[in-house]
Amino acid sequence: MSILIFGHKNPDTDSVVSAISLSYLKNSLGYKTTPCILGAINKESSFVLDYFQLETPKNIKDVKVQVQDLDFHKTQGISVDTSILSAYNLMDHEKIATLAIVNNEKEFLGIVSIKDIAVSLIAGDFRKLETSMENLLADLEGTLLSEGLKYFKGNVSVIDDYYKTIRGHLGEEDIIIVGDRYDIIEYAIACKVQLIVVTGNREVPEKFLKKALEQNISMISVPYDSLYTTRVIDQCNYISKIMRSNNIIRFSEEEYLDDVRETMSQSHYRNYPVINRDKKFLGFVSRKHILNPKKKQTILVDHNEYAQSAVGLEESEIIEIIDHHKLGDISTSMPISFRNNPVGSTATIIFSMFQEHGMDIPKPIAGALLSGILSDTLSFRSPTTTETDRRAAKILNQTLNYDLEKYAMKMFKAGTSLEGQNVEEIFYKDYKEFNLDFHIAGISQVFTLDIDEVFRQKKTFLTFIEETHKKNNHDITLLLVTDILKEGSYILYASNKPHLISTAFNISKEQGIFIPGVVSRKKQVIPKLLSAIEIMK
Repeated sequence: MSILIFGHKNPDTDSVVSAISLSYLKNSLGYKTTPCILGAINKESSFVLDYFQLETPKNIKDVKVQVQDLDFHKTQGISVDTSILSAYNLMDHEKIATLAIVNNEKEFLGIVSIKDIAVSLIAGDFRKLETSMENLLADLEGTLLSEGLKYFKGNVSVIDDYYKTIRGHLGEEDIIIVGDRYDIIEYAIACKVQLIVVTGNREVPEKFLKKALEQNISMISVPYDSLYTTRVIDQCNYISKIMRSNNIIRFSEEEYLDDVRETMSQSHYRNYPVINRDKKFLGFVSRKHILNPKKKQTILVDHNEYAQSAVGLEESEIIEIIDHHKLGDISTSMPISFRNNPVGSTATIIFSMFQEHGMDIPKPIAGALLSGILSDTLSFRSPTTTETDRRAAKILNQTLNYDLEKYAMKMFKAGTSLEGQNVEEIFYKDYKEFNLDFHIAGISQVFTLDIDEVFRQKKTFLTFIEETHKKNNHDITLLLVTDILKEGSYILYASNKPHLISTAFNISKEQGIFIPGVVSRKKQVIPKLLSAIEIMK
């Protein structure tokens, strides 16, 4: 199972490139990992991935335990034209009680159990046979004497009477079992029966074989007597004759373990078919498979709080966290690798890990890491910037040889364009929730070079913020509109405490006021809000 590496919800560039770069590093070290994102990437991240020709990570909605994570019995189904006897022999050899029936595309059609086969032997319609020549020769260990039809659907008769006694009773829908009664064989050929089964491996005169060929009638010889052949030939029927296809409880491989448990608790079956989204059969799951389920293994980058992470994170096995934010509320039952450094970007930490392992960084990964550092530090304008970030960027740029300011502005311009986005899309581009001393805060930050576009919709933004505030039952809902060139932010907000925002930033209560120097949500906004909450207690 591949280890999933992902950043926070509403992924920003640092989050995306950190997942990609760490996955590359881990895979180079022999691990099997997959970089992922929790939601659509923004324009800036898209620009970076296109610029360095990197694939967009897999978008996942949760990491809850699914059927595909379980160690269920993976097996192939049998073809719908397999014989009942072949199916039984397979069950006996594999020591299994249930088989799945599939079509040529491996799509699930139904199931057959040992009980179904047993019932068919007791209560089946022994006069009807629908099967193939291939099944008959295999199951009856027969020898082909005359090849006519290859597929049969008719009525089975065992004939030991004088041929005149059966006159008028044979026709083209009949299949007969006979010994060395050549008069019967000759009469059956004349009646154009579908198939003649000659028991006891008895020889059939050439003249009858020639007549059978002329009439396109199949004839086989089997080593068994008529009694045994009569008992077994019914088991040569296609398995579809006894297959159950209605009201079958089946599970998609993408179904969640909680739902599977509930369904199993309300039913009594031993095995349940598992299919994929294309309806192809994958195997069987039973109650024993859900007792100790395998969990998805996860590595978190650029966050360490449940509210910012994937749904169902508590059901996963977190094996590592790499972040540069304050400690959050995520806990684990076992010790893990937890790297939390006070730098301006998670990409900086990932870069240091490459150096620790003495690994060369290919140009696309170097470009991605550099972009993550420039993005999260606002091209070194943010107060979160450290000398470690500057040093990492300098070394990475030795591979790229870029004019960092020009590249950063090009990236910011691509990423800060608000064209074609509605208020909700803009608000949730980079939105995070925080628990600030028992006050729930939802904080969105938008970096833009086009402030006028936001303020043309100021009333709409304020209405949306107020509605979001009430819907989420937050104590604080805040939008930072950060002007990269002016190195400050405009603020729009809703708060249960009217004076909290003005106290935190030492400003008037006016909506949309500019706060010089405030560009970091982590290092400036969060500490100021915490201080104001403490003051107002």
